[in-house]
Amino acid sequence: MSYDAPFAGLKVIDLSQGIAGPYCAMLLAQQGAQVIKVEGPGDGDWSRVLGVRYGDHSAFSIIGNLGKRSVAIDLKNDEGKAVLWRLIEGADVFIEGFRPGVIKRLGFDYEAVSAREPRIVYLSISGFGQSGPLVGRPAMDPVLQAFSGLTGENHGEDGIPHRVPTIPVDMVTALYSFQAMSSALYARRDEPRGRYLDSSLMQGAAGMQAIRMMSSLLEGGVVRPGGSPAGIFRTSDGWISVTTILDRDWLALCEAIDRPDLAAQERFKKVADRHAQDDELMTMLRSLLITQTTAHWSQRLAKASVMHERVNRYADFVKEPQAIETGLFSWLSQPGLARTVPVANLPGIKRFEDGTPAATAPTVGQHTAEVLGECGYDAAQIAGLAKRGVIAVAKV
Repeated sequence: MSYDAPFAGLKVIDLSQGIAGPYCAMLLAQQGAQVIKVEGPGDGDWSRVLGVRYGDHSAFSIIGNLGKRSVAIDLKNDEGKAVLWRLIEGADVFIEGFRPGVIKRLGFDYEAVSAREPRIVYLSISGFGQSGPLVGRPAMDPVLQAFSGLTGENHGEDGIPHRVPTIPVDMVTALYSFQAMSSALYARRDEPRGRYLDSSLMQGAAGMQAIRMMSSLLEGGVVRPGGSPAGIFRTSDGWISVTTILDRDWLALCEAIDRPDLAAQERFKKVADRHAQDDELMTMLRSLLITQTTAHWSQRLAKASVMHERVNRYADFVKEPQAIETGLFSWLSQPGLARTVPVANLPGIKRFEDGTPAATAPTVGQHTAEVLGECGYDAAQIAGLAKRGVIAVAKV
């Protein structure tokens, strides 16, 4: 165990699919755990076919499975279930992301698994939780964005609710789940048994929006911006984000746009006054900022210490000098991809190094033979299981 690999020696069985569960398990792998990804033969985890597919991968499956080993097993087959039970022997963590009830029908619910491995920490990730009127409904990130109010809150001047495309509900659920798992593993040192953890996209969506939700309920459904004027503004060649919160920010903005007359007006002196005149101030700023380039305004705003930034595309972001200087991204090669791709280096986790196991996502069943061999199966047994369709062994 070390700061680079605090979970070294832990064995994780990851049956989750999509991104919330897999990303949680990926973080365990990046901190030293041995994570065995269990997926079905054929396409495997359904995240592999989300969006554009590159061989065995999509962007989702790459990010969610870095550093894992993949074992392909048919869990509808009794022999396949027996193989999974062999994998579970000695495991510290079990993660599943099926709809509630499915894992019990397969025979691998918490009661069954913990009966064999009493100290296991078992994580279930679902859409709406393990009970309630929506318990059986299929759910992904867009569903929970709509259900939780996020889509309704995210509307622009067109008044139309918009989904946030970066799957924030999935990602934050993964992070909350990883936090819960890390805390449970820490506490387990002084506990005789493991525990069951119940996590859901609904919980993640609620936690992520806690401040906005509270403000909305306190303010009658209309959330006032933190400061005024603030927003996204068109320039002559693009867009720029400008944020003013405190009175000194307002004075700095007036300096940057050469409008000392606005700073002198009593009706704009205080935050509450500017809120009351928000429409007027926003209209004024829109008409002004569109007259010059983003670079022009960025230079002036930076000089006056006004919070701002040009609105980048991803291709711009990865080339930003600040991102490069701080080593924000590692550029990684992956099976099926003709070019390297950027993966963000995360706080407290060792930097991704191209070509290493920790920085590579497995193809379906890539490690089936290797992992089963470690569990005591000999070559003839593995070949027999593969011939009968119980497992799939990837061709390397």
